[in-house]
Amino acid sequence: MLETIKLENGRFANLPFHNRRFNKARRELFNLPEQDLAEIIKIPEANQTGIFRCRVLYGEQINQIEFIPHQNRQINSMQAVRDDLINYTYKYADRTRLQLLFDQRKDADEIIIIKNGLVTDCFIGNLVFFNGQSWFTPDQPLLQGTQREKLLAEAKIKAVRITEEMLFTFEEIGVINVFYDLENMPRLKASQIKSPGQSK
Repeated sequence: MLETIKLENGRFANLPFHNRRFNKARRELFNLPEQDLAEIIKIPEANQTGIFRCRVLYGEQINQIEFIPHQNRQINSMQAVRDDLINYTYKYADRTRLQLLFDQRKDADEIIIIKNGLVTDCFIGNLVFFNGQSWFTPDQPLLQGTQREKLLAEAKIKAVRITEEMLFTFEEIGVINVFYDLENMPRLKASQIKSPGQSK
């Protein structure tokens, strides 16, 4: 299992939401009591300044904690791909199935995963859609990301059913994850999305 947390200048972002997801997985998969990630993670002096990806690898015990310098990705195009069997309810360290879908992106920078006709997530996070007035997010994501949960709690986005046919009806599409919120996320127009089977 994996929990990825944004560490910026010695402070963790969205930690209550990470704790909630971390402890939910521990309880449901291993029947373990709650722990506080803030008490588990010790930040090295070398990682007190800058932006890092803190990766906590765990099973019944904490197996590894690592700090990786964060680099933003440029996302200027997206390829929609279909997979009706994918399951990513928990944040697994093994992302083989996701990687196989990502490899189908052709010349696009990112993917949009369609499951049973519904829009779910992309490779690196959750999706949000703008209709000219409000932001929406699919109500059946593969993974309930911490940024998504935070924005829902703040009523900045609303969860709705989004079908594959609706993909091209929105003005903008954004990618959110622990490093991207509504203010700094990659944003694309519908014209920058390719439907399944479309390569150009």
